[in-house]
Amino acid sequence: MGGKFEHHVHALLADHTDLGQIIRPLLDAWHAVRLRAAELGRKLLADARRSAACQLLMSIPGVGVVTATSFVSAIEEPTNLKHSRSVGAFVGLTTRRYQSGEIDYDGHISRRGDSHLRGLLYEAATVLLTRSRSECDLRKWVLQLRERLGFKRATVAVARKLAVIMHSMLITGEPFREKSAAA
Repeated sequence: MGGKFEHHVHALLADHTDLGQIIRPLLDAWHAVRLRAAELGRKLLADARRSAACQLLMSIPGVGVVTATSFVSAIEEPTNLKHSRSVGAFVGLTTRRYQSGEIDYDGHISRRGDSHLRGLLYEAATVLLTRSRSECDLRKWVLQLRERLGFKRATVAVARKLAVIMHSMLITGEPFREKSAAA
């Protein structure tokens, strides 16, 4: 792990003994952190494979191990939220509203709630928009929305939709369906 980088740094430090005394301990610490991060990544993957809820959520295109695990741990008990549509507000993906006298303004998203989960949902929506080759109804809806609203607004809307779908899946226990019953 990081072998080329370490080898290159050691080669550059060969002629600089004073600088080497400072950099080599930093390089050793960097190496230890990378090993620990890899170990934790393997543990997270193993835990997600054992979790039925994570496996269920990872059936959605664009949702991976980190997003599924973070969603399950953030929601904790899905029945705490009465409606699946409330998850958008819980995560901070609903529009912020300003009302005063004659002014009624729907602004940007509220950004309340778990910012880490919001970022992961946004990333999953971006993957669904850009990299996913799935021919599911959700992807078709996403592409139509992108044409109408633009990339960033469509991504936020899809992130909110993913949160609602994920919560609904946790409550019902049903896997993601590629095609809806109406199709």
